[in-house]
Amino acid sequence: MRAEIPTISLVGYTNAGKSTLFNRLTSSDVYAADQLFATLDPTLRRLDIPDVGHTILVDTVGFIRHLPHKLVDAFRATLEETCNATLLLHVIDCHDEDRLDNIKQVENVLEEIGANEIQTVMVYNKLDLLEDREPRIDRDEDGVARRVWVSAQTGAGLDLLQQVIAELLGNEIIHKKIEFSPKMGKLRALLYEASAVVEEINDEQGKTFLEIRMPKVDFEKALRQTAIIERDLVYV
Repeated sequence: MRAEIPTISLVGYTNAGKSTLFNRLTSSDVYAADQLFATLDPTLRRLDIPDVGHTILVDTVGFIRHLPHKLVDAFRATLEETCNATLLLHVIDCHDEDRLDNIKQVENVLEEIGANEIQTVMVYNKLDLLEDREPRIDRDEDGVARRVWVSAQTGAGLDLLQQVIAELLGNEIIHKKIEFSPKMGKLRALLYEASAVVEEINDEQGKTFLEIRMPKVDFEKALRQTAIIERDLVYV
């Protein structure tokens, strides 16, 4: 949170395949089993998303019907990660006949812990168990992604899932050309370090211009580190 890195939390009914999806996305080896509460403590890994940069992916405990208050207290650490997330991926076993009821139970728990207002994408997992179904993105009338169909087991559709994450978290991308003076050398170095420089141009008058593309939050952080005020920058 101090570093202002977006956090993505996996939530879902128990055995929906969250840990398998987590392992696929992060090339990790978190314990995954078809049993109740295979994941108890929150597990965090770095996940790099195009046009977003570093994010933190969190695997959480599987929710169940009527989660008792004693269990809410016991799982407070993992639930806090959910409440503080930037984006929730609600993982659903699309092959489960009770999936609609399971979705409702998860939504009830999210409301109980105060996480129901966080931006959420439905991830319909275990697509490999359905016949003649291809990975796809379902969008609403405004073109916003609401559901992604994937198979964590085979990896099918995970490219679409990363695309959706980039769309939802990367809407604060800045793409500008800035005139740089010699006193802005530290900022220039930070931008190169962040791989944010698309092109550097030096004109006939000896002026230097950098075309940059990066998350707005990272750009603002770089300005703070160099004590440069954005209104003093010259955009061209």
